[in-house]
Amino acid sequence: MKQKRISDFGVRIGVLPTGKLNKITDVPGVTVGHCTVRDEKHNTGVTVIMPSEDNIFLNKMTASVYVHNGFGKTAGTLQIEELGTLETPIALTNTLNVGKVSDAVVEYTICRCKEEGTDVVSVNSVVGECNDCRTNDIADRAVSKEHVFSAIGSACADFEEGGVGAGAGTKCYGLKGGIGSASRIVSLGGKDYTVGVIVQSNYGKHEDLRIDGKKISEDDHSSRMGECDVGSIMVILACDVPLTSRQLKRVIKRCSVGIARCGSYIGHGSGEVFIGFSTSNRFSSSDDDIVSISCVKESKLDILFRAAGEATEEAILNSMVCAEELHAFNGTLLKSLKDIL
Repeated sequence: MKQKRISDFGVRIGVLPTGKLNKITDVPGVTVGHCTVRDEKHNTGVTVIMPSEDNIFLNKMTASVYVHNGFGKTAGTLQIEELGTLETPIALTNTLNVGKVSDAVVEYTICRCKEEGTDVVSVNSVVGECNDCRTNDIADRAVSKEHVFSAIGSACADFEEGGVGAGAGTKCYGLKGGIGSASRIVSLGGKDYTVGVIVQSNYGKHEDLRIDGKKISEDDHSSRMGECDVGSIMVILACDVPLTSRQLKRVIKRCSVGIARCGSYIGHGSGEVFIGFSTSNRFSSSDDDIVSISCVKESKLDILFRAAGEATEEAILNSMVCAEELHAFNGTLLKSLKDIL
């Protein structure tokens, strides 16, 4: 059965056209896979964004990171900040599983490179996280290498959203959060390009939630008034637009616009971390001293800023409306946004 997304409730975010699936995978070559760990004590998992079909370690991509609020434990951002490239898939999971998932991504990269006759002596695995302890016995660190490899193996274009993978146990605006995605098509130089976003939503106060600028009903939710904005949101942006790492950072900063339009004031206890990559400029392991790249004229970036904001806003709402109501082992009940709508 096809999942209902925010657009199925008559909500149209922004003005730019969407891609075919309206997901990050509208960017050619990008796929997403999940593995969910759900039992009487756990609601957690891992989600992996595969930037390309080929070996990204041998054909690195332009990348950038922006930390809007740094209450988080993301791994791999330091090297991206310094070198401006991405060399592994990007994994999302829970806070205490970052180390184990990072180790699995390293092993995946080593194995793939060995198959292609390349030895790996250093690799920068990238893992983002949100804290799902409100619905998951997080100290068990239930996500294993096998779950990561399963997520990689299941990666596809039309992936599931909501309370799956890394979004299995998340909470957003006092309701069930999860994994959500959206995309926008932009035209530059007479050619169409795609900007896609995927989020792991786990932040926000219920009283702050806005849908396309409108406050939702507070009926039956008064008990949530006064709660703290804690949790975090990971935003991963992919595009096929030729950009430099510096330009890409300017673009991903605008993901914060989408978060703000959903009502967040970016609380002290909420980590907002954005990672972006472009599939356009690739950097191979050749011995060439000089490499050539292309990039967008600086004054033409406005359309990409809008695309990043619109796609992030819609992705957040999709993460919530696609998620089912959750009764956790500790008595926590998280209602679904779709039931309220």
